[in-house]
Amino acid sequence: MNPSTAAKEINSGQFRPVYVLYGKDRYRMQEFVAYLSDRLLDKEERDLGIVKFDTAETLVDEMMLEAETMPFFVARKLVLVRDQTVFAAGAKEGKLQHDIDRLLEYIKQPTESTVIVFLVHSDKLDERRKVVKLLKERDSVIAFQELDGAELIRWITRRATSQGRTISEAAADRLVLRVGTNLQALAQETDKLCLHAGAGGTVREEDIELLTAPSLEEDVFALIDAMSGSRVDRALQLYRQLLIRKEEPIKITALVVRQFRMMLQIKELEGRSYSHQQMASIIGQHPYAVKLAAEKARSWKPERLGRHLAALADLDYRMKTGQVDKELGLELFLLSLGA
Repeated sequence: MNPSTAAKEINSGQFRPVYVLYGKDRYRMQEFVAYLSDRLLDKEERDLGIVKFDTAETLVDEMMLEAETMPFFVARKLVLVRDQTVFAAGAKEGKLQHDIDRLLEYIKQPTESTVIVFLVHSDKLDERRKVVKLLKERDSVIAFQELDGAELIRWITRRATSQGRTISEAAADRLVLRVGTNLQALAQETDKLCLHAGAGGTVREEDIELLTAPSLEEDVFALIDAMSGSRVDRALQLYRQLLIRKEEPIKITALVVRQFRMMLQIKELEGRSYSHQQMASIIGQHPYAVKLAAEKARSWKPERLGRHLAALADLDYRMKTGQVDKELGLELFLLSLGA
């Protein structure tokens, strides 16, 4: 089941006895829990109606006993379980030995007044386990994968709309480029921009430029743009601005290397007709970061990327071993672009 389908069910008053949430997008997992809590319990009921556990600290037996106990002074009970051992793929055995059969028994005969949510802090579930198979059969497993470019833009647009504001796709795209793909940071910046726009207002691109600070990744993208056109003056200007902000030359070098390596990998995968989503999975990067890197890669030849990567690897070694001053080393590399 996907998050949207689950949210529609909850909104209509249908609650499954057990949910298992997992994936890379922990922010949306927490949003889902908050949404479920709002629909399941009134504000004044939450102190008594919500019980929290962690499989690293509490046995499954105790959790099931709590789930089977009738709620006091509230109609329903929400049991939230943080998990890294019961459902997670590749999980190491903790100090507690959980009785999974006890959990299986409960899933087959759950208590009507209780909803259990397992928040699995893992990108994948252990598909071999009976409990995972059973919950998948019952469509109670929800994956929260990172949003790709188009979905990320729609998420920002919906957040602005929910506050009575509007934001264009171009402005939302600019916000992602400016802030990055972390949903918590995007939520905070979107809310701030909506507050500035006022009721019924519009978030404009110039507002984003004025009210949000550029991320280091955005500045590195601008640096790479200058490098692609051999605009040494612009590259040096951007580099010195980063130094004024107390950014470490070694960190800047590492980010430039990461972008160059990603662009080189993308050029190779594009030759094999992979989609951006498939590339993101192979490279291990966010789909939106891959989309941006693919756009930048168009103006670079693989041979040139390879030469820069070799030069930067040598520079990184010399900076870390003290053979060259860190600030001067990267500046000399930028100057070499115009040679």
